[in-house]
Amino acid sequence: MKILVPIKRVIDPYAKVKPLDDGTGLNLSGVKFEINPFDEIAVEEAVRQKEKNPEIQIIVVSIGGPESEEQLRKALAMGADEALHVETTDQLDPSIVAKELTAVVKEQNPTVILLGKQATDNDNNQTAQMLAAQLEWPQATFASKIEFNDGKANVTRETDTGEEVLAIPLPCVITTDLRLNEPRFIPLPGIIKARSKPLTKLERQTSDQPRVEVLSYTAPPTRSAGKKVATVDELIAELKSKGALA
Repeated sequence: MKILVPIKRVIDPYAKVKPLDDGTGLNLSGVKFEINPFDEIAVEEAVRQKEKNPEIQIIVVSIGGPESEEQLRKALAMGADEALHVETTDQLDPSIVAKELTAVVKEQNPTVILLGKQATDNDNNQTAQMLAAQLEWPQATFASKIEFNDGKANVTRETDTGEEVLAIPLPCVITTDLRLNEPRFIPLPGIIKARSKPLTKLERQTSDQPRVEVLSYTAPPTRSAGKKVATVDELIAELKSKGALA
């Protein structure tokens, strides 16, 4: 069984980032980058599945510039067996990423594609669905529990009204949610072993251009200061004055 885990390099979710003065981009000076948290959960889940079944092979793949190697090495340190790096500095959107991953899948023939439900930098939540459609594979999104039995994946997924359990045949695409697991702390031996694990460089296989263009970046408006009120009547009066109550 082979699990392919696509990962994305994103700005540390806890970092405070500001747009450039001209709005053409973000000021990334001194900003730390990490594996997209949902993708890190996917790597952790793949490693846990391998701990149950040592015959599982875990391959991580990332599409991006040379700096993405840092995140691939971290995934290898977590327990992945091999890394693939589609090295490109081109602007990408979910449709392009899905097509590039499709090319990787056709070469690697994984049994399962396991990735985060969305990336914390753009929150599109589109890549996995587009990938499943292109491959014509079944998919289960927002997974909070995953089990593999008898050629099927039993996936408990989060919904707006509770939990839903799906049984889908392999091969399939599964996206991870926060409740699936908590990624492990990486010990020093894992970091050392990651240096010798194979990391293969690949070229882009498609020439598509992004369908989405970012026109400008702006900071959210500054929140106005709060106001304390002494009574309920004063509170209602304030809300009416701001149009919050009729």
